[in-house]
Amino acid sequence: MTLARAVFLDRDGVLIEDVHLIVDPAKVRVLPGVVDALTRLKSAGFKLVVVTNQTVVARGLATEADVAHLNRHMAGLLTMQGAPSLDAIHVCPHHPKASLPQYRQICECRKPAPGMLVRAARELGVALSRSYLVGDRLTDIAAGARAGCRTVLVETGRHVDAPIESAEPVDPSLRPDHVCRDLAAAADWILGDA
Repeated sequence: MTLARAVFLDRDGVLIEDVHLIVDPAKVRVLPGVVDALTRLKSAGFKLVVVTNQTVVARGLATEADVAHLNRHMAGLLTMQGAPSLDAIHVCPHHPKASLPQYRQICECRKPAPGMLVRAARELGVALSRSYLVGDRLTDIAAGARAGCRTVLVETGRHVDAPIESAEPVDPSLRPDHVCRDLAAAADWILGDA
């Protein structure tokens, strides 16, 4: 049996506008070109999996249920605009210096750790070596590389920010397999590369 392929997608800055610490579903805005990109990737046989760090939970700004509600709202907006359904959404609520003690931990799911990708691959029957990660931060790229995926960095402006805080540092010399301006261009490259 041949395992499926997936495109793992960071949420903020790749699918929707990166509104700092977004907690209000009314502020969710799908980025231009996303619907078409997702449609083309799904038509080519890729599973579509969102993998997102959500420190709003660790900071006490939102609950896990609030984030799940926002993610359902985003998925609904995408399908309402004509995108195919997402196959899964994985969220890491942890932070090594969380305000809420129950989320203050070093986990395997917070990017740059590859835990969300590994878990999704196991649940969906995905071959990580045949899959891709698209993100806008070096920590996304590190998670994809550690999982064994090919990686695409979209240059949203956040790509030049310092890496997010994590238990282990990200090698600043790490390079993605491809760099482009947005998810539409990432889809072009993935479809040509695959």
